[in-house]
Amino acid sequence: MARHDGRRSGDLRPIEIKRGYTCNPAGSVLIHTGGTVVLCTASWESGVPRWRAGQGSGWVTAEYDMLPGSTSERRRRNRNRIDGRTQEIQRLIGRSLRAVVDLEKLGENSILLDCDVLQADGGTRTASVTGAYVALCDAVRVAIRNKWITRSPVREPVAAVSVGKLGNRILLDLDYKEDVAADVDMNVVMTGSGRFVEVQGTGEEATFSRDDLDKLLRLASRGIKRLVEEQGKALQRRLR
Repeated sequence: MARHDGRRSGDLRPIEIKRGYTCNPAGSVLIHTGGTVVLCTASWESGVPRWRAGQGSGWVTAEYDMLPGSTSERRRRNRNRIDGRTQEIQRLIGRSLRAVVDLEKLGENSILLDCDVLQADGGTRTASVTGAYVALCDAVRVAIRNKWITRSPVREPVAAVSVGKLGNRILLDLDYKEDVAADVDMNVVMTGSGRFVEVQGTGEEATFSRDDLDKLLRLASRGIKRLVEEQGKALQRRLR
């Protein structure tokens, strides 16, 4: 049975990754996953946080936010206080990218990732991880070209996707309409070699079995494999 948007259970939403979207950051990516649109930028900064100084290794961190017009009702800007959801998501993005970066090869330098949601239709955190990886790779290319570092610290790709259970169906890459109705909602972050970085799964007024969990993770793994392929295609394209 087709989903409300015509997809099959194991289909990703249409994905588009545009590199070099803005000219100022070292890396800049606009990622579309269905109706979700996120601008991911990667900025290079000499030095590391004070608590890492003197250790000879670098740092990768992230900030995330949803812009006021990203949802049907205007969302207030995080000006004075970052809400708990935003903190949790930006920490997830930072952890996910650090998992595939050799921080010692960065030297005492930092890569700062900013993920700003322009339009939200479910899966904003997973799209942010997937797009931020491509932006980070472009920032590393700039650093090598400028001889700030001598070799790439990126070990392998990393991407993320949502999966869920809606009724008796296991679904990949939930949009907002599916997400709010799901009995089980899960976000999965994996590396290109198939290793898990993070699994966030919750039963929404429901429970799920070990068999459900295995099916969810298998479907997420297949989806992430396809996302990694899309990342690779994007990185092979020549920038203007």
